[in-house]
Amino acid sequence: QVQLVESGGGLVQAGGSLRLSCGASGRIFIINVMGWYRQAPGKQRELVAVITSGGSTNYSDSVKGRFTISRDYAKNTVYLQMNSLKPEDTAVYYCNADLKEDWGERPTRYWGQGTQVTVSS
Repeated sequence: QVQLVESGGGLVQAGGSLRLSCGASGRIFIINVMGWYRQAPGKQRELVAVITSGGSTNYSDSVKGRFTISRDYAKNTVYLQMNSLKPEDTAVYYCNADLKEDWGERPTRYWGQGTQVTVSS
């Protein structure tokens, strides 16, 4: 069974920084894409950033220039460095991974349990 475990959330003042981490463990053959999503109260879950196995990245317009996604391929871990945080960044942040548990299988998407990020004004 694959597990994704996030850490690094918390309370920070506007303009501050936080770094989220998400490690994948279990039966993993290869991870294709890892990413971060967020969900604010009363809103739908939205994409924040993704990174492919080749290192290509994609960000939502709302975080471009402020957030940076990166991966440690050896540790099956994805990070999200969040700078210049704004109150509107307040949400539960979820990581996900599209991965194969064996070479012949189709990729499956797994989600972490979420970590709360609160930005005060």
